Amino acid sequence: MSDVAWAVVAAVVKSIIAIVLLLTAFAYMTLIERRVIARFQRRVGPNRAGPLGVFQPVADAVKMAFKEQFMPARAVRFTFLMAPALAVFIALSAFAVIPLGDRTTWGTSPIARAWAPFISDINVGILYILAISSLAVYGIVLAGWSSGNHYSLLGALRSAAQMVSYEVSIGLSIAGVLMFAGSLNMVDIVHAQVHQGIWFILAQPLGFILYGIAAIAEVNRAPFDLPEAEQELVAGYLTEFSGLRWSLFQMAEYINMITTSSVLATLFLGGWTLGKLDGILGAPFIWYGIKVAFFLFIFIWLRATLPRIRYDQLMRFGWQVLLPLSVLNALVTAVVIAFDLPWWISGLAGLFILLIASAVYYLRLRARRRAMPTTPATADLDLVMPSSVRMATIDPSRPPVMPANTTEVADVDTTVATP
Repeated sequence: MSDVAWAVVAAVVKSIIAIVLLLTAFAYMTLIERRVIARFQRRVGPNRAGPLGVFQPVADAVKMAFKEQFMPARAVRFTFLMAPALAVFIALSAFAVIPLGDRTTWGTSPIARAWAPFISDINVGILYILAISSLAVYGIVLAGWSSGNHYSLLGALRSAAQMVSYEVSIGLSIAGVLMFAGSLNMVDIVHAQVHQGIWFILAQPLGFILYGIAAIAEVNRAPFDLPEAEQELVAGYLTEFSGLRWSLFQMAEYINMITTSSVLATLFLGGWTLGKLDGILGAPFIWYGIKVAFFLFIFIWLRATLPRIRYDQLMRFGWQVLLPLSVLNALVTAVVIAFDLPWWISGLAGLFILLIASAVYYLRLRARRRAMPTTPATADLDLVMPSSVRMATIDPSRPPVMPANTTEVADVDTTVATP
């Protein structure tokens, strides 16, 4: 076969392998997440299906396959059926330009280069990822709109607003990396880190943190999982989905987590390399796998630790904190590059900005707490109640009174307090 034919065959085979690996990783990420969160909560977690519960994903898949799937009477049928598949398709497509190794991993011949451990090596790889990841919201929006449910529609609109708000910060947070690398190609960005002898996390610590936070919000993971928000929207855009259709949305979320972790490892931690080492025993993707596993653990850790924030806090944080810091980081990096200054100046400047931002946030939080009302009924809510509302509070200084000729305890006396 010609070199072009080999390239086409290699691309098809690698695409199939990538899809199988991503779907398998999704299945076992659900098990790993349940086991890790169980450890955080001092529980055991699933361990009955097979040794150490390794067959639990298989059991879940069988259960989902035979679970009844409902469709609301007011749903738009075609869109309702297409939305989960669209979400998975977009999640899988974003992984096409993630490099697990170098162009010459298996050799320098044209055939060997066609089998390099990535599906596609395009010059604008990072722009491709940003473009495809921004399309992920279409599956959620179509799912919420086509359900004919107001709660689902609200969850879909939340996701759209959240995507727009944090996508801007994502693009600006990685601008510094692109300046240092001088390329939009994912493989070339890794090569730039090897040639410069640093990981870009050292030169861009602020960009790394900003991208990580914005990426968590983009994939709708806790504490930014507002499109689902069970306490407010009865599961949001997923309310009317069940069975395999529901699992497809979960599949898209976990695949997006893997893609986001891969981008973090590639842009900031040298991808498949460890300094000038390409891998262990000739397998360059070992380092890549370790780095991605670390970031996936961070995703799980945050979910087990942080509560969901309010939607107004989500939007305010995106526009008033992440966006200004991303712009400032890009400006500082541009100055460093323009005047050919050492990379560590950019790193120190990023740490200094991060320290100042943290101090300002802490001082504002303390001032806000001091200004909060002291009435017990309203202090925890951070609300100022209208004068027409009368709050009943328990007076702990008055003990309960025992009624005559009975063993029951009477209600505790209360006093009426107005704010």
